[in-house]
Amino acid sequence: MWDKYLSRGKMYPGGQCVNTCVYAGMNSVSAAYLGQFGDDAPSKLMQEVLAEKGIDYSRSRQYPGEGGFALVTLQDGDRVFLGSNKGGVARLHPYGFTEGDFAFIKGFALLYTNINCHIETDLPALSALGVPIAFDFSDLWTREYLRKVCPFIKVACLSCAHLPQEEMESAMRDAVGFGVPLVLGTLGEEGSCALCRGELIHCPAAPAERIADTMGAGDAYLAALLCGLLEDPAFEALPDAMEKAARFAAKICGLEGAFGCGVPIMGRTKLEDWEKMK
Repeated sequence: MWDKYLSRGKMYPGGQCVNTCVYAGMNSVSAAYLGQFGDDAPSKLMQEVLAEKGIDYSRSRQYPGEGGFALVTLQDGDRVFLGSNKGGVARLHPYGFTEGDFAFIKGFALLYTNINCHIETDLPALSALGVPIAFDFSDLWTREYLRKVCPFIKVACLSCAHLPQEEMESAMRDAVGFGVPLVLGTLGEEGSCALCRGELIHCPAAPAERIADTMGAGDAYLAALLCGLLEDPAFEALPDAMEKAARFAAKICGLEGAFGCGVPIMGRTKLEDWEKMK
């Protein structure tokens, strides 16, 4: 999706899965994107961005209609979401994994997805491929949703900055109880926590030399951590991986948008248009 910054008159490529692919590349890890594109001009431009970043999107789908976008503004360097078109064509079409997709996925060391991808019913089949799955729940989970998803994944990430410590730990322990070996809780300016083998590990946020935009910081942290864990599947050096990921996330805060590549806004920007779509 595109993040349309009304405060700047520019839009930036983004979306959690695209961000994760780009950040993987910035950590010297090859990544491919499986998603859904519209056929509008921003969608075509997004494909150009992915190609420039060396990200294979050949297994993605394209449908007539509008690609995803979010309306954003900035307040003291913090990005504030004003609304979105809920993924555009992606919310209208199930992904429809094929045997060819499954064979493609089996060639990778890790599959990343999240609560906005709408593939919960596909998780049993994806898990059966034997490729570990990392799942970002953002701050939208419920206990029942954790119960539904967690048996099929190896890494869970929960955005917990809004929660008291006790509630955060309770949610993380729920995820572990439902079968996840490693649960991460991101805490914004307070850093992050990890729950692994019964031990709760805290990692402070790294100082940023320059803050232009906090868009993508959470995705950057998780992507860098996952890249580090590819070489440490037993999580033996987890604290070190968390510290390196925190430093990478701080670096990303110096970029406009999630990873730069801003262009003048295309397409719709009016909130009343979004209100009609809700």
